[in-house]
Amino acid sequence: MAKIGTTTQGLRTAIERSGYYPALVAEAVEAAVGGEPVSSFLVHQETTFDANEVRRHVTVLVLTATRFIVSHTDEQAADSSSPVPYATTSTESVRLERISSVVLSRVVANPESYQPGTLPREVVLTIGWGAVSRVDLEPAACGDPNCEADHGYTGSTTADDLSLRVSEAGDGPDTVRQALHFAQSLSEATVAAR
Repeated sequence: MAKIGTTTQGLRTAIERSGYYPALVAEAVEAAVGGEPVSSFLVHQETTFDANEVRRHVTVLVLTATRFIVSHTDEQAADSSSPVPYATTSTESVRLERISSVVLSRVVANPESYQPGTLPREVVLTIGWGAVSRVDLEPAACGDPNCEADHGYTGSTTADDLSLRVSEAGDGPDTVRQALHFAQSLSEATVAAR
């Protein structure tokens, strides 16, 4: 389930509609947003199956005039550290000028007959701001197939702070549209912040 909107009250309503610990999630998000007006938001709830357990997770993305705020809430079963189930909520606030990349991957069916405006069956929104980077290394080589010299390593780094997958089959077409809208809003905001 995902909801998108442009007001602080709309954000609160979307969090409540998700039904996923709304008081906890709303308090954490509202504390991170503070008094700043909300430009756009996306609330995405995801359910995963882990062996014999069903786990839920909610991600709330908020865009203000100056910041991108991301909140994650996960539920945990009782374990050795807690005799009762519990939830963990974290928020991160990122200045828009720190966002280095907004990547939107679209998966479309039957690309040979694609028509502009057709809804992708899945989108993956990846946002990088430098908090987490992935380094992929591999041995470097030269063009000589008989060369046995050590040429060191070559590789690349990828900013991969947040990746959110939304699919038509799992989340519905409205959620895919909403994710596309939020991605566009965030891309436009990061350009304006430079």
